[in-house]
Amino acid sequence: MKALRDQTYGRREILQEEKEFIFVADDGTEERVINLYPMMQYQKTEGFGGALTDAAGSVFALLNETQKDTMLGTYFDPEEMNYQMVRIPIDSCDFATHMYAADDVENDGAFTHFSFTDVEQYILPLLDAAEKRAGRKIPIMLSPWSPPAYMKTNGERKHGGSLKQEYYGAWAEYISRYIKEYRDRGYVVSRLSIQNEPKAVQTWDSCVYTAEEEKRFLRDYLYPVLQKNDQGDIKIFIWDHNKERVFERACALIDDTTNPMIAGVAFHWYSGDHFDALSMIRERFPGKKLILSESCLEFGKYEKEDGCVNAGRLAHDMIGNLNHGMNGFYDWNVLLDETGGPNHVNNLCDAPFLYDRKSGELKERYILAYYRHFARFIKPGAVRIGSSCYTSELEVTAWKNPDSTIVFLVLNRTEHSHTYTLRLQGEMITDTARPYSITSSVITEQ
Repeated sequence: MKALRDQTYGRREILQEEKEFIFVADDGTEERVINLYPMMQYQKTEGFGGALTDAAGSVFALLNETQKDTMLGTYFDPEEMNYQMVRIPIDSCDFATHMYAADDVENDGAFTHFSFTDVEQYILPLLDAAEKRAGRKIPIMLSPWSPPAYMKTNGERKHGGSLKQEYYGAWAEYISRYIKEYRDRGYVVSRLSIQNEPKAVQTWDSCVYTAEEEKRFLRDYLYPVLQKNDQGDIKIFIWDHNKERVFERACALIDDTTNPMIAGVAFHWYSGDHFDALSMIRERFPGKKLILSESCLEFGKYEKEDGCVNAGRLAHDMIGNLNHGMNGFYDWNVLLDETGGPNHVNNLCDAPFLYDRKSGELKERYILAYYRHFARFIKPGAVRIGSSCYTSELEVTAWKNPDSTIVFLVLNRTEHSHTYTLRLQGEMITDTARPYSITSSVITEQ
């Protein structure tokens, strides 16, 4: 066997090194060993993707053609990150140039005032360009941040509030109308989450559901409406919020009646690891997909210039999620400006690409280099395989691709080098994980 290794390292500067290794017979080495076990197989991955928000689309409109080609090629070329899917908000979220709704006219049950004007301005041009570069239709996951203000208990899109009971049916029809608009235009809507962050009262577009309310809305309104409107193929995901309460939400929503209605559980990363919560869902509800639907670094929480450490944080979360059952991953905004916006409430965040409006430069952030290791080398349909590692200072995930190549990733977030021996099926290689590095290796037969 041989391995082609790609390592990204460096605290202040992104450095890359490729190297080829030839396996030799296992000489009985003990200690400082990483083991791979292809006979132990777990979940499949469907791949990686990102969010096409109004904010991302507005910045995309500022790029020149070369920059657009660079960004789209990085994300969607099969030999690059090979993004498989995208997530798009229903109406505005915080990452929008302004708040908007396709139809905010009260009691417009026929949707005579429904307008896609805001979506047409920035989101659809970015989606069209992505599909053109990918050479295929890209499956879309839709997620609502808030119903129209008149449907809510607080009378506004922001600051939480709940969906009024008398509007459960109208809101379900609104979501269905949104899906229809995309499909009528030739786009592939394949997934829907019921509500983005249903526990969060935010200064931006938000709406709170208790577990009982989310379950009742799904069971008695949303699912029947989708069935009635020939949208029964839409895969519905519950929760769409942080991992710390994801297991409880799954237990509260999934029963004999709702089980056929729920395709899986969506989760975010913002409140800590909680990887075992994913394992418990996998054990209790083995048929459900687990997808990370949003992940980014908030500039109000993490230092903007400490890109390497921040990238390590997100890569740690990625490996933990993968090793505990995650099937798919959606990054948050694929592109933002130099401030981490636009954002209509100034909730600024990092993104893999930032565009400096003053200099006209498209900048690659550290996290792009780190995420490329996952998305480029772990192919759609890959199966996670068993692994063990001698130290908690290295984090490892390993996958068998559909073409039978084996990919393993090693993350070193420490300031020390770690030299290790990799053992696989009676053979071994020795390599070093530099300080602040992520390494991906593709193993093939010679």
